Amino acid sequence: MAFFVGEPMAMHEILWHGRGGQGVVLAAQILAEAAYIQGFRGVTSAPTFGPERRGAPLTASTRISDEPVRTFSQVAPADIAVILDPSLLAAATGEEMLRRGGIVIVNTPLRPEEIDAGGCLCVATVDAADIAWEHHLSMGGVPVVNTPLLGALSRASGLVSLESIEGGIKNKMPHGKAAFNFQAIKTAFEKTEVWEGNGKD
Repeated sequence: MAFFVGEPMAMHEILWHGRGGQGVVLAAQILAEAAYIQGFRGVTSAPTFGPERRGAPLTASTRISDEPVRTFSQVAPADIAVILDPSLLAAATGEEMLRRGGIVIVNTPLRPEEIDAGGCLCVATVDAADIAWEHHLSMGGVPVVNTPLLGALSRASGLVSLESIEGGIKNKMPHGKAAFNFQAIKTAFEKTEVWEGNGKD
């Protein structure tokens, strides 16, 4: 699937929405690493705002550009919102957080057409928690959903390939752990459902 229809974008801005302990910062870093491997000349990732205490809402950002990135302000609004905790959907898809016509990717068992995501061009859903359990990815009894959502992002946006994500995760995790997580990423890629009808009047 292609990224956005129309003219190519000079920069793609992604916001990861989750809670402390869900790995939003690591996911943003892996995506940046994957984009660099893919051949993008400019990539950055950073925590955006919020305390990093477990359970508190937390946002991290990734910027990906065909040219060197010279913008270091907070990302808002974003082109893509990746939502690890579905309870954060309303806040993540507000006009100040996500551009109209953007992509929203949600960890949920719901189908994308069941998601109320405002003016998004594209909605993608995947049950990342279920995939994490399937691949025995958990921490403290909680499913690890950040890495499966990288597969969902690849499927929904076409921005980075699975091969590039595999390279990115190998650079950020020990070999055995990276391989384990990449299997979950591939499963999420296959199971992600994408609906491109949202926001089309």
